Amino acid sequence: MPEATYPPLDVLKPVADGVWIVDSGPLRVLGIPLPVRMTVVRLGDGGLWLHSPTRFDPHLYREIAALGPIRHLVAPNIAHWTFLKAWQAHCPEALTWAAPNLGQRRPVRRAGLRIDRVLGDDAPSDWAADLRQIVVPGGFGFREVAFFHGASRTLILTDLVLNLEPEKMPALLRPFLRLARMTRPHGQPPPYLRLVIKLRRHDAARAASDLLTLAPERVIFAHGLWFAGDGAARLRHALRWLAKGL
Repeated sequence: MPEATYPPLDVLKPVADGVWIVDSGPLRVLGIPLPVRMTVVRLGDGGLWLHSPTRFDPHLYREIAALGPIRHLVAPNIAHWTFLKAWQAHCPEALTWAAPNLGQRRPVRRAGLRIDRVLGDDAPSDWAADLRQIVVPGGFGFREVAFFHGASRTLILTDLVLNLEPEKMPALLRPFLRLARMTRPHGQPPPYLRLVIKLRRHDAARAASDLLTLAPERVIFAHGLWFAGDGAARLRHALRWLAKGL
């Protein structure tokens, strides 16, 4: 079976000055083996900001902690939270930030996940000097909070773009994934998520336009081959499903 992930796993990989990724997984979602990715940013005050934390690993924790104090754990949408509790246990001083509506979800309440702050359109003073954020809305309470690291011109998404490599997927799944435009170079999220976001199409398209205005050099997201260069053009192509004329 092909390797769905991006080894080496659960280790820091430098992307730009003050920005790293951690590849992990795979996670099985609807029968699809999904690679998953965390982004780590070192803020201007030296503290570390962990976006969509992946599975906790002691060696990884020590590697990250060697860069500086872990001050923020970020759940950027209502799906990316399942590994947070383990990180909370090992980072008791870190604040946990969650996308709107995450705290109301029954599985989250059942898990006893602590949420300290709710993310909004305006970046909090904790990282406003380093990161801009934009909320992309959808129906049924879906929200994804996107972040832009201005110093490195890096846009950090979660599920708004999904760019699987067919050769890394099981052969029987490849025709379906291509038809669903979930593979490179299309970079679109699953059809059900596109439908959910289109329930708030006007607002979501406006948010997508704001993301494109940022003209990122690179775009990192949770699943698949991220855009290491030519980010603005590739993002425009990936988001064309959301609004005509983007």
